[in-house]
Amino acid sequence: MTQHTNQFDKAIALFDELNRADPNQELVGQEAYPKELLYSQRMTERLRIFAPDASEALQLAARCQHLCRWEIPRATFPLGRKGYNQWRSTLRNLHAEKAGKVLAQVGYKKDIIERVQFLVLKKQLKKDQETQTLEDVICLVFLEFYFAKFAEGHPDEKVIDILQKTWRKMSEDGQNAAFDLPLTPHSIHLIQRALL
Repeated sequence: MTQHTNQFDKAIALFDELNRADPNQELVGQEAYPKELLYSQRMTERLRIFAPDASEALQLAARCQHLCRWEIPRATFPLGRKGYNQWRSTLRNLHAEKAGKVLAQVGYKKDIIERVQFLVLKKQLKKDQETQTLEDVICLVFLEFYFAKFAEGHPDEKVIDILQKTWRKMSEDGQNAAFDLPLTPHSIHLIQRALL
């Protein structure tokens, strides 16, 4: 990865400080972690593996991709796909706005701030290489850490539909990387069914 600047380290520390306030906890072994803090660290780690030469802007975007996500609960939007999409769009704006404030606070110039926000807002997916890389990392983190639990709580048909949509959002490199993840046998079975 690119050499870190002092601003970068300060921004990461502030992102983590904000996400440490997440009231939702996730257990890893016997230890509980603030959910979005853990998610952001997983994003950084997966980006490091998937795109070791990622730019500073992309590294920042990966770390703040779910910044303060708990502030806008899903239940505040109507049920159904339309409500879900409205919620996700509102969240992306929240993440981008909060990230912009942090980046300005630590002294980043406007061009970097706008680039990070562009990536967090997932603009030009499939066209912009860095937006696509971020999306690949999001999908890989979902598959590695969250998919098995999601699959347990939903019927196979819905899970397969979600998998197919996830797969379509990924690049060929992202899809290939998915096969190297430490997935459960059931997850692998569902992915194979989804790709038929």
